[in-house]
Amino acid sequence: MTGHNWTGEVMDWTQAPAQYGAIHFHDDDLVDAGWQEDFRFEVPAALRSGVYAARLRANEAEFWVPFFVRPAKGQAHGKIAFLASTATYIVYMNNRARFTSLAVELYQGRLTVLDAIDQLLLEHPGIGLSTYDRHADGSGVCYSSRHRPVTNLRPTGRHWNFNLDLFIIDWLEHLGVDYDVITEEDLHEEGLDLLRPYQVVLTGSHPEYDSLEMLDALDAYLRHGGRLMYMGGNGFYWRIAHHPRRRGVIEVRRAEGGVRAWDALPGEYYHSFTGEYGGLWRRQGRAPQKLAGVGFISQGFDRCSYYRRLPASHDPRVAFMFEGIDDEILGDFGVLQGGTAGLEIDCIDPALGTPPHALVVARSENHSNTYELVAEEIRIPHGSTDAVLNQGIHADITFFETPGGGAVFSTGSIAYAGSLSWNGFDNNIARLTTNVLRRFADETPFPMP
Repeated sequence: MTGHNWTGEVMDWTQAPAQYGAIHFHDDDLVDAGWQEDFRFEVPAALRSGVYAARLRANEAEFWVPFFVRPAKGQAHGKIAFLASTATYIVYMNNRARFTSLAVELYQGRLTVLDAIDQLLLEHPGIGLSTYDRHADGSGVCYSSRHRPVTNLRPTGRHWNFNLDLFIIDWLEHLGVDYDVITEEDLHEEGLDLLRPYQVVLTGSHPEYDSLEMLDALDAYLRHGGRLMYMGGNGFYWRIAHHPRRRGVIEVRRAEGGVRAWDALPGEYYHSFTGEYGGLWRRQGRAPQKLAGVGFISQGFDRCSYYRRLPASHDPRVAFMFEGIDDEILGDFGVLQGGTAGLEIDCIDPALGTPPHALVVARSENHSNTYELVAEEIRIPHGSTDAVLNQGIHADITFFETPGGGAVFSTGSIAYAGSLSWNGFDNNIARLTTNVLRRFADETPFPMP
């Protein structure tokens, strides 16, 4: 943080350390709960890679402690990898603002729903905050740690992040395909070497937070012929920094623009862990469209909608995608507010990096007026910022090939995962996504158009 002698002439603390001589203490900071160990589980060598959880029960009370089992380094078990969004999970851990802020019900267009585990966060504030919260003194929370009890990382409760990603895991289990689970924490540390053995990598529903190392690894993977299935919305949005020595501790600086719960103060836009500039990747020349073809355009939480096929869906390049699908309307069903397109949605933007050969095969429509343009899209205030009046608000299902025989498939919607299992997986969203997965796992190169 800035010191008493900060002049405002230098924004980067590494360039003027003498002007950053202050330390900000908070009475509600927590990195590690410091609890004594009650039990230990040694992961058997033969246990297959996947998502697991320890279930703790006492009478009617139940608590879950999820964990991921990845394959040993260099020992991929199949062609498919699910990349768990552990950075995003950590950033959201113990999001108390969802219960305490009056703004939540305004922008969600509905009442807040809590369950017994959610209530623990209000009854036991000592377990710490998320980076969507403010400290007791009103300053924004810019650090989060996984070394503490967590109320919103579990297979039960609200469908968001980890909970919603389990729909993708459920679909992979239903297909019976061989897949590994890897994590963003691994990706940050190991880079391209982690991804190299896999023919196709699937993201979670909301991979919102990325370090430079994570983004560089995904970019290099695609440049080397990898295939990416971006299975969500509002991904690759905020830049983060991992603690240089302690795993599972992340920093976020919410600088200049973006949909955010608080603003970093002037002079405090650079990460303390690494000295890197914080904020949106878009403001640093790495907009999500450059990697995935689509980027964040809007959010709404009252209801979800559907996609309508576009003429590009009949292009021979994507014939594999629509095998067995004659429907024009895709995903007018789902666990999440009745549709496949919603919550947070992404669309193409050639000006931000969507490749010129990208095909938008389907586009959402009929969103409510709670879906507003994201802040970074509004340069001059005007009266046409909601989806009823602004036709630019939609989710795009997008496909494009990459050099080296690779390809990218993007859903453009957080709610997408909630439609995979609808009607016992017998639906056009599950069929389309399965078609993509099988083709992406096929070693036959995708030719550049």
